Amino acid sequence: MSLLVALSAAQPAAQQDHPGQYTQTEIDAGARVYNSQCAACHGPNGDRVSGVDLRRGQFRRAVIDDDLARIVSNGIADAGMPPFRLQPAELTGVVAFIRAGLDSSTPSIRIGTAARGRVIVEGKGGCLSCHRIGGSGPRVAPDLTDIGVARGVDMLYRSLTDPSAGMLPINRPVRITMKDGRSLNGRRLNEDTFTVQLIDDKERLHSIAKSDIRSLVVETKSSMPSFVGKLTADELADVIAYLVTLRGQP
Repeated sequence: MSLLVALSAAQPAAQQDHPGQYTQTEIDAGARVYNSQCAACHGPNGDRVSGVDLRRGQFRRAVIDDDLARIVSNGIADAGMPPFRLQPAELTGVVAFIRAGLDSSTPSIRIGTAARGRVIVEGKGGCLSCHRIGGSGPRVAPDLTDIGVARGVDMLYRSLTDPSAGMLPINRPVRITMKDGRSLNGRRLNEDTFTVQLIDDKERLHSIAKSDIRSLVVETKSSMPSFVGKLTADELADVIAYLVTLRGQP
């Protein structure tokens, strides 16, 4: 089976204890389908088709899970891949297994529809109240314009569901107390031997000499809220789908 020459998507999964993830039952079901119908062409490691590496998430023509469902169902004539008439649960399972990196013991992140995700990011999610995308939004939080290049799906999911665990060291909030008694709170943009560059919560840029600093505390708790319980599993999948499309283009 020349199955997943271009991947990434499936029928919406049911609500789960871990929003935005496929269930272990779905992953296990997908493993059985993959091994019986897909491995002959794609190989047990998913790298037998030129230009495609299913384990590493390298695809030719797809980004979101719905793309994968279409490809599996309709086939790709010019690539020699036939259509497969799978039951909805089987189709979902194959996508789940691919998203788990062909490893049944690995959590599998769902990727929904980018257009719906953009609406959530710009609306219900309130992301642009802190983040900036393509020149729109403030600079209080990291710019997301190229987040799809900088972060993988698993990191995006972690940032949305457990922001403190997913926070990169450079993005940790800092609290600076100056020798003259002034205090500054914000996000560290850069640091060298002699200075710290900071953007404060009013979007003002500061370059501060370390010799003028009495104390610098790097926080480990993110100011970003978790979206578990605030967004549904489908909404989280859609937001991730939108974020992975952000690659710095206008």
